[in-house]
Amino acid sequence: MKKTSTRLADGRELVYYDVRDAAGRDAVDRRPLDAVATASEIRHDPLLDEWVAVTAHRQARTYHPPADECPLCPSRNGRLTEVPAEDYEVAVFENRFPSLAGPPGPAEAEDDGGLLPRAPGAGRCEVVCFTSDHEASFADLTEERAALVVDAWTDRTAELSALPGVRQVFCFENRGREIGVTLGHPHGQIYAYPFVTPRTARTLRSAAAHRERTGGNLFDDVVAAERADGRRVVLDAGHWTAFVPHAARWPYEVHLYPRRRVPDLTALDEDARAELPGVYLELLRRFDRIFGPGEPPTPYISGWHQAPLGPEGEREWSGRADFALHLELFTIRRTSGKLKYLAGSESGMGVFINDVPPETAAERLREVASE
Repeated sequence: MKKTSTRLADGRELVYYDVRDAAGRDAVDRRPLDAVATASEIRHDPLLDEWVAVTAHRQARTYHPPADECPLCPSRNGRLTEVPAEDYEVAVFENRFPSLAGPPGPAEAEDDGGLLPRAPGAGRCEVVCFTSDHEASFADLTEERAALVVDAWTDRTAELSALPGVRQVFCFENRGREIGVTLGHPHGQIYAYPFVTPRTARTLRSAAAHRERTGGNLFDDVVAAERADGRRVVLDAGHWTAFVPHAARWPYEVHLYPRRRVPDLTALDEDARAELPGVYLELLRRFDRIFGPGEPPTPYISGWHQAPLGPEGEREWSGRADFALHLELFTIRRTSGKLKYLAGSESGMGVFINDVPPETAAERLREVASE
C-alpha cells in the first residue's frame, strides 16, 4: 500500500491510498475555500448518561447534488472537487461539515448542580471514497480494491486513535437514500469520538457482568453458541463467521466476527486480513440479492465496532480486554417496497419489533449465496 498525504485549500487533510505508485497525488486544490468553521458541541443527558452532539453548521451541507456536480468524484475537465487528482483508488479526507472536530476542551455546566454539562464537540470526522467510479458500489469492487479499503480503515483507526481526547473510532458506510445518504458516490465515513459511545458502554457492562458470572468472554461465548446452533449462521469461512443474531433488531442483520478475538482492525493477523475482503464482498452481494431480481439496490448500514481507548488514550485499558472487533451489517428494508420504520416503540422506548424471524433471514441469506 502506498499512502500519500496532502492538504486541501482550506487546510483539511486528504490522504490517498494506492495499491501501487500512482500519478497525480501531488495535484493542488485550486478552489477558493474559506477555513472550515464548526459549531459542534456535545451535551450530556443525565437521565440516560449519554452524550449528544449538537451541530448547527451541518444544516448547510451538500444535499443530493446531480452526478455531474458530485464533490467526491475526481477533479476533471476543469471541474474542481474535494479530490484534486484526476483519478484515485481510495481517498480519505476530513469532512467539510464534521459532526466532531478539533481538540478536547473542558466541560462546563449550565446549572448550579452540574447536571447539564456541555463541552466542545472534539474529535474528527473523515470521508472515505471507495472508488472514483460514481456509478459503482462497494459490492462492485475487486478483492484487491476492497483489501485497499480495509488497509485504509486500519491505518485511519491507528492514526485517529492517537489523537488527543479520542476514545473510540467507528468506520461505517450508509448506502441508499432510504438511510439518509445525501451523496450518491460510493463512500463511507469514520468518526473519532471523544467519549465511549452509548452502545459500546452498555456492551462493556454486559461483558463485565458475564465474566463475573461465568468467568468467560461474552463475545466468544455468543459466537460459539451461534456456531453450535447453526440455524442463523450465514457464512462460515476459515477465519470469519457471519450470522444473524438470535435477537436481531433489523429485518436482515448480519454480524461478522474473526475466529480469533481482537480489539480492533489494527490487531487482525495476516490470515484473517487476507480473507476479509472476499468475505465482506460476498455478504454485500448477498444483501443486493435478498429481494430478488429487478429490485433497487438494498439500502444498508455497515459499521465496524472496535474497542474503545482508556480515558487518557490507554490501549491497555481494562475496557478493551473483553471487547471483540465485529462488523454489523443491516438493512431497513423488510420486504419488497417496504421499509422498517423506527416508530413509537423503537424510537420512544428503545424496544425493537422485528417482522422477519432471524432464522428466516439467515435462510434467505444462505439461499442467495454466490455460485
